Amino acid sequence: MEELELYLEEAQDHMEKSIQHVAHAFAKIRAGRAMPNMLDGLMVDYYGNPSPISQIASINTPDARSLAIKPWEKNMLPLIEKAIINSDLGLNPQNDGEIIRLNIPPLTEQRRKDLVKQSKNEAELGRVSIRNVRKDTNDQLRKLLKEHVSEDEVKRAEAKVQEFTDDYIKKIETLLEKKEAEIMTV
Repeated sequence: MEELELYLEEAQDHMEKSIQHVAHAFAKIRAGRAMPNMLDGLMVDYYGNPSPISQIASINTPDARSLAIKPWEKNMLPLIEKAIINSDLGLNPQNDGEIIRLNIPPLTEQRRKDLVKQSKNEAELGRVSIRNVRKDTNDQLRKLLKEHVSEDEVKRAEAKVQEFTDDYIKKIETLLEKKEAEIMTV
């Protein structure tokens, strides 16, 4: 019986991680507003080590359409600027010798639709991940049948796994609806 509980706990943990991954992926998809986490995936060569921008500079949002990046060391300005130019963000940094400013252009209708499509793809990856957890857990539960666990206990555990699956897929749907609304809001 303890093994069943352990498998159920493990399945829930993996499904929770899938939700967190989807939420993190959604955070990287910009919705027209300037947000410091837009630069999360951007790495800068910091004395030979690739480091996230947030670890070598402060990132602020003076208004809804711009970001201000102030490195803790002035010699990092050109490296940060180069990393932004080489990224797929499509932003043009303005370096004034102290701070790098990024103006975030308003999204076009086509770009909004592309971002919604990208969000739907991320959500689908999350749903697939959750279904894979369900499949793996159910396989492990069926193996217990051969050992020492009754069929009724395994069926109850499988029903519980299905319940988890449904709950977590609903959570992904909720996240997707919020992200779509955020992207499509002008």
